[in-house]
Amino acid sequence: MKYLIAGLGNIGLEYSNTRHNIGFMVLDALASASNAVFTSQRYGATAEIKHKGRTFILLKPSTYMNLSGRAVSYWLKKEKIPVENMLVVTDDVALPLGALRIRKKGSDGGHNGLKSIIEVIATQDFNRLRFGIGNDFPKGYQVDFVLGEWSSEEKKVLPERIDMAGSIILSFGTIGVDRTMNQFNNK
Repeated sequence: MKYLIAGLGNIGLEYSNTRHNIGFMVLDALASASNAVFTSQRYGATAEIKHKGRTFILLKPSTYMNLSGRAVSYWLKKEKIPVENMLVVTDDVALPLGALRIRKKGSDGGHNGLKSIIEVIATQDFNRLRFGIGNDFPKGYQVDFVLGEWSSEEKKVLPERIDMAGSIILSFGTIGVDRTMNQFNNK
């Protein structure tokens, strides 16, 4: 069984330590834990890990957030992975810092990466792991907050939550989305 795990973010050093790039950060940690290395490919950097007989294709799109759908669609087709075997890892301002929620479907919630994926693959019915980044910003400053770098206090929370996100991804591939939701959504 093959799974596509798409971590959303923006390429470039200026974005590497921003809240919007948590999808990239989660995939980097998961690849590192498995001694996998990302290689630049069409529409993104990919790494492959194996876990309990499953193959996980980790994708960090190089299309920038607003065009993530192009990369996701390409890799789903290239690897012949059904949409139900895809998990998109994304930041979410509607969740408190470090909160993790896996869902089977939903709207884009104002997230341009999810909006692009929904438009290109023509469905909202795909799994997503929402990583809470909080919403500690004044009205009208969401873009600055999301594209801003993590504070030193936020950075203290990240390692454990990123590890948990990796566990959720592996669980998704081994015991399925429903059991993973039951096991992790309230932790």
